[in-house]
Amino acid sequence: MKYKLRCITCGRIYEPDDVEYTCPKCGDRLGTLEVIYDYENIKVSREEFSKYENIWQFEKILPIEENSYRTPLHVGGTPLYAFPQLAEELGIKKLLIKYDGTNPTASYKDRASAVAITKAYEKEYDTIYCASTGNAASSLSGLSAPTKLKTYIFLPASAPIAKISQLFIYGAKVIPIDGSYDEAFDISMKIGEEKGWYCRNSAINPYLLEGKKTGALEIAVQNDWEVPDYLLVSVGDGQLLVHFTRDFMIFIN
Repeated sequence: MKYKLRCITCGRIYEPDDVEYTCPKCGDRLGTLEVIYDYENIKVSREEFSKYENIWQFEKILPIEENSYRTPLHVGGTPLYAFPQLAEELGIKKLLIKYDGTNPTASYKDRASAVAITKAYEKEYDTIYCASTGNAASSLSGLSAPTKLKTYIFLPASAPIAKISQLFIYGAKVIPIDGSYDEAFDISMKIGEEKGWYCRNSAINPYLLEGKKTGALEIAVQNDWEVPDYLLVSVGDGQLLVHFTRDFMIFIN
């Protein structure tokens, strides 16, 4: 096995088949797991990577099996644009913007959803779910639409009708919750566990960040292995920053 799971709180290390989502010793709130790799035995070279291939070009350093399901939709390989005039106005050497609007549902979260769907297939689930206020819901719904997976979305009933309509168009089963996002999240976890569905909730599923890290890897590839001095990353729950900083350093060294 090329990877293991490590609890970010207590440091315990688990085999992937020993635990599903979080550290059983620390619980759901503190027991977030991260994927750690046996990099000594993973052989990759820079020549293997292309500037505009999809995320699966990084499969050797993703926690997926060799012959498992891959979404047919083109996720990743998104443009990295240079803005020299704006860089000059700001007084900096170079300004690059990674544009993930070309992903299937126009969201960076498609990277995480793609890996979650692959893991659901590997683990032989027939249903996947998440709680969301918008982008994660549309991402999971859109990427699971061409699959055999049934998809359930839990979201606050107050969510914009445009976002809810998108989920129905993709064929997801929508469960509106008369409450906040936190309440929708807790209800989704309870029902998902009772029903035996696969979870795509952030901070629960340890594999989501592995999909998100591919954006950092692409920046390195597309910028001819020159890593930016500074990164400005929009933050929702903050998880994205973890792998942007960690995997830049691992990948280029």
